[in-house]
Amino acid sequence: MIITTTPTIEGKQIVEYKEIVFGEVVSGVNFLKDLSAGLRNIFGGRAGAYEGELIQAREDAIAEMKTRAQALGANAIVGVDTDYEVLGPDGNMLMVTASGTAVVVK
Repeated sequence: MIITTTPTIEGKQIVEYKEIVFGEVVSGVNFLKDLSAGLRNIFGGRAGAYEGELIQAREDAIAEMKTRAQALGANAIVGVDTDYEVLGPDGNMLMVTASGTAVVVK
């Protein structure tokens, strides 16, 4: 399946628009990752634990969106957008949403 942020796919013709599809992931960040990120904030450097969490959440959201598009009979998703939000009273939850238009191309 082709998944792209662009509204068209070079060399392909969109022959059918299915509907907008979404993939959502809400992930908790545990105490050890918070502690590690806090130390990185003080001493500098990259917060690898958070980066890994972001990467995994994004990949899971895109995979969920792809599964929903396939269930509609689509073979591509165009106009994909990903959004990130921090949730929870302590900001310890991460929400990643991926959305796009499921289409059939030939």
